[in-house]
Amino acid sequence: LKRAPIVIGECDPEGCAACQGSQLGYRNGTMYSSYTAASFARIYDLADRRGVNLDAALTWAFTFEDQPPFAGFRQLASCGIDLPVLNVFRMFSRMNGQRIAVESDSAVPLEAMLKSGVREWADVSALASFDGNKLCVLAWHYHDDDLPGEESVVALELAGVKADKARLTRYAIDAEHSDAFTAWQKMGSPAQPTPAQFAELEKAGQLAAVGSPELVAVTDGAMKFNFRLSRQAVTLLVFELAR
Repeated sequence: LKRAPIVIGECDPEGCAACQGSQLGYRNGTMYSSYTAASFARIYDLADRRGVNLDAALTWAFTFEDQPPFAGFRQLASCGIDLPVLNVFRMFSRMNGQRIAVESDSAVPLEAMLKSGVREWADVSALASFDGNKLCVLAWHYHDDDLPGEESVVALELAGVKADKARLTRYAIDAEHSDAFTAWQKMGSPAQPTPAQFAELEKAGQLAAVGSPELVAVTDGAMKFNFRLSRQAVTLLVFELAR
């Protein structure tokens, strides 16, 4: 049965979707989205280590009617407003083809994560894929403590690129992008948003690009790109390769 496809059901950080409380408030914001990015990548690492056929991993999210916005349930949207965690799955959906190797000098080693989580230094790493002329890199800056912290300065280097140039589109989930919860807090956390506020929150909940697409040079088969990641942020870089 070693090659039988494995589908992980309810692949979530805890088992009570309907529970509420301050300890579960992280599900509204960017801690949940960065956790999802970091943990799903480690599931791939574990599958590689065991040599098993990981086919899929599923999140169990629910709809809770007649509840105030951002009540803290495990869900992908609150009162019709998309949460940051949904945007991680939108990022995943843009990654196709072959998974390619990633090395990070700021990643928490798998053994340390299995033993004690991410309790000391933050986990800054990435997942990458290649499909024809599209190269995708999904990077995150995660910590188990949902507290303010320094941003990470990332120097991304890609090798073996068979192209002359690349068009880069970057997406982000952080306090300024793809985060309706923070936008709601900035409004004063209204229990009943006005139609104008609701429209603004709907827009804030969509996956947002950072700036405009830009060209990145390829030199001797290598590309370099530097960017910053705030704590609990996730970013997706989509490189469209061209000759």
